[in-house]
Amino acid sequence: MKAIYKREVKAYFHSFLGTLFIGVILFLMGIYFSVYNLFMGYPYIGYALSAIVFLFLIGIPILSMRILAEERHQKTDQLILTAPVSVSGIVMGKFLALATVFAIPVAVISIYPLILSLFGTVPFGETYLALLGFFLYGLACIAIGIFISSLTESQVIAAVITFGVLFLGYVMSGICNMISTTGNLLTEILSTFDMISRFDGFFNGSMQLSGILYFLTIIVLFLVFTVQSIQKRRYHISSKSLSMSAYSSAMVVISAVVAVLLNVIIGELPTRFTVFDVTSNQLYSLTDETKTLLSSLDEDIQIYVLANENQANEELDTMLQNYKGQNSHIQVSYVDPAVNPKFFTQYTDSPVSSNSMIVEGRMRSKVIDYSEIYQQEIDYTTYSSTITGFDGEGQLTSAIAYVTSADMPKVYMVEGHGELPFDTEFTGAIEKENVDYETINLMDYDEIPGDAQCVIVQAPTEDFSADDTEKMLEYMEGGGDVLLITTYTENEMTNFHKLLDFYGVEVTKGLIIEEDPDHYYQIPFYLLPQVAATGITQGAYDSGNYVFVPYAQGLTVEEQEGVTATELLTTSEHCFARDKVENSSSYERTEEDQDGPFLLGVTVEKETGEESSRGVIYSSEYLFQKNTDEMVAGTNLKLFIGTLGSFVEHTDTIAIPVKSYDNSYLTIPQKTIVSLALITVVVIPLAFLVCGFVIWIGRRKR
Repeated sequence: MKAIYKREVKAYFHSFLGTLFIGVILFLMGIYFSVYNLFMGYPYIGYALSAIVFLFLIGIPILSMRILAEERHQKTDQLILTAPVSVSGIVMGKFLALATVFAIPVAVISIYPLILSLFGTVPFGETYLALLGFFLYGLACIAIGIFISSLTESQVIAAVITFGVLFLGYVMSGICNMISTTGNLLTEILSTFDMISRFDGFFNGSMQLSGILYFLTIIVLFLVFTVQSIQKRRYHISSKSLSMSAYSSAMVVISAVVAVLLNVIIGELPTRFTVFDVTSNQLYSLTDETKTLLSSLDEDIQIYVLANENQANEELDTMLQNYKGQNSHIQVSYVDPAVNPKFFTQYTDSPVSSNSMIVEGRMRSKVIDYSEIYQQEIDYTTYSSTITGFDGEGQLTSAIAYVTSADMPKVYMVEGHGELPFDTEFTGAIEKENVDYETINLMDYDEIPGDAQCVIVQAPTEDFSADDTEKMLEYMEGGGDVLLITTYTENEMTNFHKLLDFYGVEVTKGLIIEEDPDHYYQIPFYLLPQVAATGITQGAYDSGNYVFVPYAQGLTVEEQEGVTATELLTTSEHCFARDKVENSSSYERTEEDQDGPFLLGVTVEKETGEESSRGVIYSSEYLFQKNTDEMVAGTNLKLFIGTLGSFVEHTDTIAIPVKSYDNSYLTIPQKTIVSLALITVVVIPLAFLVCGFVIWIGRRKR
């Protein structure tokens, strides 16, 4: 085999064909690499690899057409077939020679992500998984080309047939959809040669062993076919064609059956053994919260996906398979809207999008519209939207908790006093906690509704009326819980402060200025407080990130009998509170400033006869806002979820944050872009072509 391998490698480079193949691949890759990665700044080379895969349809037939057909045409195959070399050795030697030629441009391309990493963050797991798929697809095409070359002595016929077969594998997905959008026995058979769909599976960051096994079985199967094709000719020369012909047919059948069985078996294994998440943000991995919920699930949950199974969203399908693998009570069914367009009306009166999900439990059901699964941001300068996050796990886990939960807690948000509304990320977190919420104006109610498990007052800028204050105090005296968030305002807030006085909490005048550089970000008003380890702060504390509290007031708690206070967020000792900050020109401490330290978040429990009322108080209106939360990668949202969860007393409360896509672009200087584009498009391909041409000319002169 070694001699065959060396002979074929030399032949490809001496004939200029090998270097031409390498040069063309690198030239096309250089063009798309320059466009997508250098000029547009994408950190992921999968786009470029996907764009050049069509080259396999032309390049590999030309590369492989002579590998065995030329031997037959020139009658040199008889020398090899009668030589003391096994047929499998002959085939493997030739295959490895072609694989080596193909591996050279792949090796060069594998350096490109390392170059990109000099200018930003590159998702190496997803990038090299795509490169692995590219390499395996190419090897499968080479194996097919070798087999077809063994069937004929005409290189042209071998190239044309190889092109036709590879083209069928490239368009088979479309052919199956043309035959039937819902799938049938014929499309099931034809889809076994749907190579491009398996190739595309390497580009979503989910390493699926089924995809790897598919290409490996294609490679091995067609090499076995090639061995049997040559074996028949070899024994024909030895006048033993009759017996060995039967043997060859048996080997072909056995090999095909084994390949099918292996692929079926790995397809039936639980996805936790066959699918591995290599994305930088663990997009497909289930969080510990989800695994804990699923491990305790003891009732059947039916998930309906409103989509044709053959055309379903790959990210959702991978995620759903992970859920099924965690608990046998989870069942997933696909309902094609084209076949059953009114199916969703059994669960909702509102229209739903394709790829939406319906989660049905024993007590209730919940519809997850496809628009809720992906987080989008709108650029109002161009009115274009960009997908920034995947919330599939958050929505689905929340829905499972909802349909299995025996209770549904309710919270009320007070309005009518200039309160600041929560961003959608935070109201969405409330919904994912399976908590019902309602915004109310106290003027419309004689008292706080009796089903309230918590009343939220978010940064009022106008004072409460005496009547509203009385309703709130009556609710608190009766053991009601509140979440109070203060804000800095010039308005008198006498009545609102009575709510704080109920718990013995006082708000300092002015804003906190931090002097310790370890406890502020950029400017002394942007506070990074110490986070206490409590039940409320557990999510934020365990994350290891900061909680960001801009423009905060200071809180102090007066010691009272029957009142228990627990610190949540505290400043350093090197801070002070300053009133009239609008007129302040420096951050230097003055005699009028009030010395710290201060609380920025506190939970206080007060005994009220046989009941007790609990209040959680924070001192910055910006604490639970999207822009603030983004500065600390979602830690403030975790604090909000922990705070809300402390008020709703049901065990199924769970909320998974949105998994953000890494949309950071590479920042490459224009001069560097031009230089790298020139190197990848011109210099590297031309270097291989020149070397190949020199070798070829040198051989011709001998």
